[in-house]
Amino acid sequence: MYEKSIKPLNQALAEELSGVHQYMYFHFHCSDQGFDLLANLFRKIAIEEMMHIERLAERILFLKGDVEMQPSTSTEKIHIVKDMLTGAKSMEENSAILYNKLAMECGSNADSVSRKLFEELVIDEENHYGQFDTELQNINKFGEQYLALQSIERSKVLSKQAGVNPATPP
Repeated sequence: MYEKSIKPLNQALAEELSGVHQYMYFHFHCSDQGFDLLANLFRKIAIEEMMHIERLAERILFLKGDVEMQPSTSTEKIHIVKDMLTGAKSMEENSAILYNKLAMECGSNADSVSRKLFEELVIDEENHYGQFDTELQNINKFGEQYLALQSIERSKVLSKQAGVNPATPP
């Protein structure tokens, strides 16, 4: 009935898969560098993107389409946190623009359910954009000290877990 919507739904699914891969890559590298707050942000958003994949796949299957599980792009090997956030912010902006376009396309095909799904995804993508933008502003405002504070916090947590009191000398 709404066959024309399957292609845009799969296109969005491919974008979401790429986002999950990229954000988990960033999560691993931020965690490795001791930036737990940013690592957790990337992980949280990757999980939200997985939920988008699930919603898109359910709609595709409802429309009797086949779910294409190929990411739209390969994972970029970015290790500098500021560059990660800039890339993530750009990905979210591009997704919001694309999903607005796909919402209109589905609407013009008289598929209001897929249109509504895309409109809901736009809200999430704009929220993600805002989160990445805030972190980027913090780095621009506070510089490397912002990241250093995250590393220090991790050291405190690890010390407590190991039973070491950083306030008293060994």
